[in-house]
Amino acid sequence: MDTSAAADSRPLVTHPGINERWLGQVSEPALEPDLPIVDPHHHLWDRDGGYFAPQLLQDLAQGHRVVATVHVQCHHGYFDSGPQALRPVGETRFAVRMAREAQQAGADVRVCSGIVGFADLQLGDAVQEVLQAHIAEGGGRFRGIRRLNARDDAFRTHLPPLPPGLLADAAFRRGFARLQPLGLSFDAWMFHPQLGELVALADAFPETSIVLDHVGTPLGVGPYQGRKDEVFSRWSADIGRLAQRPQVTVKLGGLGMAFTGFDFHRRGLPPSSEELARAWMPYIERCIEAFGPARCMFESNFPVDKASCGYGVLWNAFKRLAAGASATEKAALFGGTAARVYRLEVPELQGGAH
Repeated sequence: MDTSAAADSRPLVTHPGINERWLGQVSEPALEPDLPIVDPHHHLWDRDGGYFAPQLLQDLAQGHRVVATVHVQCHHGYFDSGPQALRPVGETRFAVRMAREAQQAGADVRVCSGIVGFADLQLGDAVQEVLQAHIAEGGGRFRGIRRLNARDDAFRTHLPPLPPGLLADAAFRRGFARLQPLGLSFDAWMFHPQLGELVALADAFPETSIVLDHVGTPLGVGPYQGRKDEVFSRWSADIGRLAQRPQVTVKLGGLGMAFTGFDFHRRGLPPSSEELARAWMPYIERCIEAFGPARCMFESNFPVDKASCGYGVLWNAFKRLAAGASATEKAALFGGTAARVYRLEVPELQGGAH
């Protein structure tokens, strides 16, 4: 859509806020409480009253054995002065500070053990300075870049305006080429109709580690509402194509976002882990079938998915979904894949992970 009038005519999909009182109506004891977990996708920010180290630690204390986490880019903590291109490095500094605050609070979880930040890859070769600044600021924690690409012309979102065809842009690809030589990965968040764009990017950069966030977000809102089978068919086919690219891994989660159309947040009572597992099973099982456990990692996507369920309930749902997996497969799904992809030191995982 090119004009503001046209953009305003599209439906607006907004994400609900967090209602702690509502969430408190459902509580469950942790299943398999001794299973080590690396949560490879959460955010820390000042939205909706703030979600910082204390709030994260409160969620982590719900009975599951989370041993390490990864903070993922969310446009928070940017420097408010200096060169525009370098301002996102402020988020890495902020995440390091949150890690130190968690340690000072006596947490036995390695909060922000890995950090995924933002750099404008459309800077092309000039993005090198930004990437090196992130690495320096991260103090050994910085692991990669995420660039939002979630857009659909049929509806508006709370996300910043995103250009079409970003992943094929020549300048973007010049910047993207700078990641692998520095040992950095790329996190991609997009909606399911865009997955073909990621296939093309993966083909162009077979040596760069690419992580698909939120199972590729199969849409269930706007014009996709009521078309579940059709959406699943297209999404499933593209997941299969993407899985043929061995450098791509996938995060299993993010289905609590409003975009997916499950609408748990609209109910009088929050969902139980059984209900979540039943609703999400087709998507989780398809990803594991296509990628294999060694290329899949469960994620919380908190506090975003906290609008739909509690942290303890979420991980119970994932454990129910993985109930038929072997011990080796569970080790990969809940920690090993994340530790390998993000190069985390996690001695609690069987045999250690690097």
